[in-house]
Amino acid sequence: MRTRALQGILVFAAVIGLVSSARAQDAGAKVLDTAWVKAMKANDLEAVVACYAPDAVAWLPDAPEARGIAAIRGIYAGYFAAYTVSDAVLVSPAYEASGDLSAGWGSYVLTLNPKKGGDPVVLKGRFTAVAKKVGGKWLYVADHTSATPPPPAAPK
Repeated sequence: MRTRALQGILVFAAVIGLVSSARAQDAGAKVLDTAWVKAMKANDLEAVVACYAPDAVAWLPDAPEARGIAAIRGIYAGYFAAYTVSDAVLVSPAYEASGDLSAGWGSYVLTLNPKKGGDPVVLKGRFTAVAKKVGGKWLYVADHTSATPPPPAAPK
């Protein structure tokens, strides 16, 4: 009888662990990525910046390293001054979380309309983000994106 009770407790604990892990993966970087996409589509600089921790670092394509909110705001302000975002899509994102840390990675496609006119610019790239729960709220602490490189040249 004791063995069955112990087995039942172990199975229950395993199920709770799986549910907790699934809930953790639905939080963290995934929540932030959803907020970031919404803010980008709304062309809302302050909502984008609100996704970052005060001491976050961002490495964005064709931009210098941005450490801290002021630097991150400056990079995004430059993007929003030059372009209107018409679409932002995360492609095949994946997420893992453990406690107060979470990571996300995948690919993205941004469609930007130059404010000076001209054809839309489509940016495709890859991203990796690390999020941390700060004061009860998930925030990016590291954000690294890079443009998708061109395909290799065909052999001669």
